[in-house]
Amino acid sequence: MAMDDVAASWVRFFTFSSVNVAYVAIGCVLLGAAAGMVGCFAFLRKRSLLGDALAHAALPGICVAFLLTGSKDPVVILLGAVASCWIGALTVDWITRCTRCKEDSALGIVLSVFFGVGILLLTHIQHSGNAAQAGLDRFLFGQAAGLVARDVKILAGTAVLLCCVVALLYKEFKVILFDPDFARAAGLPVRRLEIALATVIVLAVGIGLQAVGVVLMAAMLVTPAAAARYWTDRLSAMLALAAVLGGVSGALGAWASYVAARMPTGPWMVVCVTGLFFASFLLAPGRGLAARLLRLRRFRRKTAVENLLRTLYQFGEAGQDWNTPRSLPELLERRGASMRELRRTLARLGRAGLVSEAAPGMFTLTADGAARGARVTRVHRLWEVYLTRKLEIAPDRVHDDAEEIEHVLTPELERRLAETLEYPERDPHGSRIPRAGRISISQGT
Repeated sequence: MAMDDVAASWVRFFTFSSVNVAYVAIGCVLLGAAAGMVGCFAFLRKRSLLGDALAHAALPGICVAFLLTGSKDPVVILLGAVASCWIGALTVDWITRCTRCKEDSALGIVLSVFFGVGILLLTHIQHSGNAAQAGLDRFLFGQAAGLVARDVKILAGTAVLLCCVVALLYKEFKVILFDPDFARAAGLPVRRLEIALATVIVLAVGIGLQAVGVVLMAAMLVTPAAAARYWTDRLSAMLALAAVLGGVSGALGAWASYVAARMPTGPWMVVCVTGLFFASFLLAPGRGLAARLLRLRRFRRKTAVENLLRTLYQFGEAGQDWNTPRSLPELLERRGASMRELRRTLARLGRAGLVSEAAPGMFTLTADGAARGARVTRVHRLWEVYLTRKLEIAPDRVHDDAEEIEHVLTPELERRLAETLEYPERDPHGSRIPRAGRISISQGT
């Protein structure tokens, strides 16, 4: 599709070229926002499968509601779905508390059994000859295009109700989410709050069945929450961001199905929210893959720089002489790195003013480089002393561990470590531990 055509389709879609388009767009946005917000609680409690189990558990309730009333009225269907989801949630809780089954086993049992019963009832309805049953199977995969004004009103009312419940019980939900034992000690009605939280999730599942269906509803609950978690550590911000991501995916999914004729909206919503998740996974500044790779790269560079500074410092320890230049072969013999990597590290040290090239291929520490090399050596040897004294590890087994920790200990931890060890002067191998503070190359330590 050409860019002009894409732009034109966006304009037609977001100016609501028809009433049906408006219903579909608003309904999908409301569904995505409500499901994303509520899904944060299931995600953070490590109950992501709960949404999937409840969505599948809704199918027998939909079928029973139709069998009892003979109507596909949205209110009737929603009440049947919510009732069935609620029974499913109680069944999961009962199995977990009263049997030896773990929660994941209980969720699997409820999902498969309820969905199997639902398929049997749906098959019975389809063969019953009841003309009113046409279209009932759309609750399996959803049919957002069938949303009408009444459906949107129900979606909007339920979404507002969910937002109000979350806002009113935000502090209580937050406590039972992260520290249920503290909540019990503080006298909070933990059991009732858990039931209220389960009810909120049930309602979120119920309102999404017509648009997304029982098969895909779990994705709309969990994926926006998982994407939002990459961007923030605060629950309030995560709830808001998950709602935004869910709403955006609803709008994009509705637009995609509008542009591509005869393409279902629900699966497109799931595809769009999955795309937002992968974008968060890759690009989020704190936990994103790109940020983690960048931090790893920086740490590796820091490790290489500090290891080389420690090596140059140790060359001059014997005679307290840090002015004598050291050649590349000498450094290669000590560090075991490749020539290319060694030259890159020396170039970084030179740009930082920590190493100077006295002659081609001959390098010596500057005053700043010697001070930093002394500090790395000090931390390394202090940690070796700690491992041998406090953990009683043999001296010949502490070097590798000390070489890792020397790059992450802060000055504050260095001071506390030295204080704990009562300021030792020698490491387990008999080497002198440099004093804290700056050293002078010309005067030695």
